[in-house]
Parts: sequence; structure tokens; C-alpha cells
Amino acid sequence: MSIEIMTKSDLMDFKSDLFKELKAFLAPEKPTDKKWLRSNEVRKLLGISPGTLQTLRNNGTLSFTKIGGTMYYSMEEINKVLQFPETSNILR
Repeated sequence: MSIEIMTKSDLMDFKSDLFKELKAFLAPEKPTDKKWLRSNEVRKLLGISPGTLQTLRNNGTLSFTKIGGTMYYSMEEINKVLQFPETSNILR
């Protein structure tokens, strides 16, 4: 029978890994479950920069609604944009 000695460092690594897994498990619902998304959620979902999102708004590719200082995008509109092959070049 062999004995393994756990150090304080081993326990700290375990704690860190455990917290990462718990955080991933308890993360809020995905933005795709929402009907309306904010700019930062759209950028994360599409993997684009703020400038690319601005271009999509300017050329009318992606419609939005501005309420106060916040822009909202319909998930339905985002799905439509993703279905057209000509927009795939913009999103890369």
C-alpha cells in the first residue's frame, strides 16, 4: 500500500478547479435563449468586434432598436442574418 502526501498547493489547485467547474455549471442562461440581445451579447455570439457590429448596423444588414443609450437586437433578426451566405464574409 502506497501513501500519497497532499500538499497545500495540491489542495489549492483542487479548489481552483472545483470553483471553475461550479462556475461553468451555474453560469447564467445563454444569450441565445433571450428574445432581445444587447451589443456586447451580439458581439460575443457572433465573434465580431465593435467596429464590425457598427458596420452591420450602418449598412442595414442587422436592424436594431435603440432605447435610451442602449441598442437591442432581435434574436430572430440575428438568425436571419446568419442564414444568408453573403453575410458570412462580413462575420469572419
